[in-house]
Amino acid sequence: MAHSGAEAASIAYKVFTFKDKKKKPEESLSVSIPEVLDPQYGMYVWPSAVVLAQYLWTYRDELRGKTVLELGAGVGLPGVVAASCGAAVILSDSSDKPSCLQNCRRSCDANGLQEVALVGLKWGEVSPDLVLLPRLDVILGSDVFYDPRDFEDVIVTLAFLLRKNPEAQFWTTYQLRSADWSIESLLHRWKLNCVEVELDQFDADGCNLAGSTLPGKHSIQMMIITQTTESGHS
Repeated sequence: MAHSGAEAASIAYKVFTFKDKKKKPEESLSVSIPEVLDPQYGMYVWPSAVVLAQYLWTYRDELRGKTVLELGAGVGLPGVVAASCGAAVILSDSSDKPSCLQNCRRSCDANGLQEVALVGLKWGEVSPDLVLLPRLDVILGSDVFYDPRDFEDVIVTLAFLLRKNPEAQFWTTYQLRSADWSIESLLHRWKLNCVEVELDQFDADGCNLAGSTLPGKHSIQMMIITQTTESGHS
């Protein structure tokens, strides 16, 4: 589809290059992500996304052949990396924001990933599109815990997906914005278990990842959420 000059001028492509210097010969992956100058939140790569993408790159051998859903994908950096590493990926964002889904598609096209599926989902709502998702191995989310007013809706959607896919895991990164914000009580209420992952375990404790200026000095944390079994363990 042709873009108008004004629209095209508002798109800037940012390249992220992930490297594994421990492998001989060195392995690397470069992906191009279009960022749109737009007031909506999801039109550029956030600091948490590059940290999650680094985790995916580090454990890329575990992704091959897995089915992966990214929630609140925005410009879709983690999902694009997962797809580039051999996963079958579904990118999702708000069904109320078609421009975000359009940018997900633009990100896929920029990296030759035409097979990636897109779906509009509304957090907290058990829609037909949510119910009809295929079996999932991994669910991704970077900074989905952004607005405390949305926390329970995100957890409701996540709990539904993990009950439907009891072996699946939710890999998520988030930026610390307030010491008062917590999802611990919500996780307990919805019988979900959480384990924190230290960033130095996957070389994500620096300020400049994948050849970018992100995450900068932002404080990012990562956790893996699973469904709690009847014995109380994930």
